[in-house]
Amino acid sequence: MSKIVDLPHTIPMQGASNLRDLGGWPTRGGGRVRRGHVYRSAALHAVTPDDIATLHALGVKHIVDFRGEGERARWPTRLTAGVTIHELAIAPTIGASLRDLVDDPTSTSDDVVRVMRQAYGAYITDWHHRYATMFDLLLHETPAPLLFHCTAGKDRTGVAAMLLLAALGVDDAVIEHDYLATNRLWRRDAEVAAGLTPVVADTLLTVQPAFLEAAYDAIHAEHGSIDAYLRDRIGLDDSRRAVLRARLVE
Repeated sequence: MSKIVDLPHTIPMQGASNLRDLGGWPTRGGGRVRRGHVYRSAALHAVTPDDIATLHALGVKHIVDFRGEGERARWPTRLTAGVTIHELAIAPTIGASLRDLVDDPTSTSDDVVRVMRQAYGAYITDWHHRYATMFDLLLHETPAPLLFHCTAGKDRTGVAAMLLLAALGVDDAVIEHDYLATNRLWRRDAEVAAGLTPVVADTLLTVQPAFLEAAYDAIHAEHGSIDAYLRDRIGLDDSRRAVLRARLVE
């Protein structure tokens, strides 16, 4: 089995970044997540013809796009032929708060962390139905390789990866390892960073354990455990979870 330090398995792209196979991570009981079934990435608006050929070679048939309507309009996905795009918008709810931080020259890193923690809590409590639909796609009778993404592939996408890996029996520390890999795999888009002060950008355009911790805190506050959340809010009862693991764990 691959060592944790050798993961995640990344796929180099010219016009996109943070693309990786979620396979390879070890699960409790001695298994590992199957390769070649689920991918995560940043947005696909700048992919090149070679990138598109790479994605087709991976067999990707379904793309889950967690971006809001405005994001999709500004950065439309170039990969459309041969795939089904599922627009499962998780609209950012921190826009006004971030504008306040950007406009305030006294904003600190701690201010950004506070706002991001609020966002992660909202992903869990307000947008669970979007993640539930992603799981429905993974449990379809005739599943096909699926890729999910948002804009940077770090926050909404990071929570989706956390929920999926948790459902497959991956330990929290390993999930965090995958989550934090964004800090070395994502090439910051100049348009995304435009208008941000250095203090705000240095925190906002990264992932931090405190962000993911906020998602777990929201889960535990309302449901007591990740297993209860997956069952009650995502719809993964014992039978559906068993099917998911049979498909995605070896």
